[in-house]
Amino acid sequence: MLGRNGEGKSTLLRVLAGQVVPDGGELEKSDDFRPAKLDQEIPSDLPGTVLEIVLDALGEEARRLTDYNRIAQELSSNPDDSRLIERLDNLQDQIDRSDGWALEHKAATMVDRVGLNPDDSFNQLSGGNKSRALLARALVNEPSLLLLDEPTNHLDVPGIRWLEDFLSKGDIAVLFVSHDRAFIRGLANRILDLDRGRLTSWTCGYDKFIERRSADLEAEAKQNAVFDKKLAEEEVWIRKGIQARRTRNEGRVRALLKLREERSCRREQQSLVNLDASEGQLSGRKVISAHKVSYAWDDAFIVQDFTTTIWRGDKIGVVGLNGSGKTTFLQLLLNRLEPSAGTIKHGTKLEVAYFDQHRAQLDEGLTVAENVSPYGDVVQVNGNDRHILSYLKDFLFTPETARGPIRKLS
Repeated sequence: MLGRNGEGKSTLLRVLAGQVVPDGGELEKSDDFRPAKLDQEIPSDLPGTVLEIVLDALGEEARRLTDYNRIAQELSSNPDDSRLIERLDNLQDQIDRSDGWALEHKAATMVDRVGLNPDDSFNQLSGGNKSRALLARALVNEPSLLLLDEPTNHLDVPGIRWLEDFLSKGDIAVLFVSHDRAFIRGLANRILDLDRGRLTSWTCGYDKFIERRSADLEAEAKQNAVFDKKLAEEEVWIRKGIQARRTRNEGRVRALLKLREERSCRREQQSLVNLDASEGQLSGRKVISAHKVSYAWDDAFIVQDFTTTIWRGDKIGVVGLNGSGKTTFLQLLLNRLEPSAGTIKHGTKLEVAYFDQHRAQLDEGLTVAENVSPYGDVVQVNGNDRHILSYLKDFLFTPETARGPIRKLS
């Protein structure tokens, strides 16, 4: 499912998952419909091992298994604790009667399928492996529809390839929201396009969809131009007044009113973001130079004897596995961390804009405008004063959205 930011893709997934009740219409489901949804935001604190996280999705019976394993662990340290022995015996009887051991095998099998160690602590995993654990939790109940909201966000390149391969080989229906063109191209055999409140189904892959949709939007623009010309002609006619008041022209007046109503309901195609943003003074030709830089974390080198020069105009991608230290590497280049060896020098007149993956620089208690311009309603862009609302319009924020709390944004 494709669509611009803020179109409502995540909300539609929540409707399909039964988390949100639609305002109108009907949601027809088969008798065996079992949705499972994987959100784009990873929980910040989910206690337990990977196996316990997956077991938790199997309900109360599975939670007895988690309790059993925890008490057995305690009992290994206190083998003579009669209270623990009694609780363990009671839990074992309950699990035996309900065939609960099969659930543990089911959860362990799913953990193995996603390539994780069942005994690892969830909170100690990298972002990509947390995504794998949550995927295992979503799949363990054998859903008939898997809903994924931007599933590649926290994955490295091998992780994305693994997910694409994992999902393409399964026989489960998958509806996923993504802006990752390569992932969409590799997995999707049908596209749902959410645009201005309309959901259009395209029974084709991504590349053919782009081609067909481009032609569709071009035809829409031509149709709107013809409509607008007709409306303008009728507005000129109605302003003449005398002819319009004649009885035989009442039908034409009604037609004009209908044209006006239709035009007022039209939602225009959204324009592109204007990235003609403010630039600092032109820096020196040499932006950053690093010479024999080393940096270690927990006795493991993130970089060792690293030397490079970044020149004005360079566009550099930093690629690496989750947890390999890419963000730490950026912090080193920005002199926010001190290398254990080597030197990092910044060029002259260097102004740095840093866009972090966790959006930590945003204050969710403030509005969009207050976050971007905390000291007033005027910002400087390329040496010129601009009102903050005008500037934010370049980034497709309406005045209402710009004045609203940032926590309500997608």
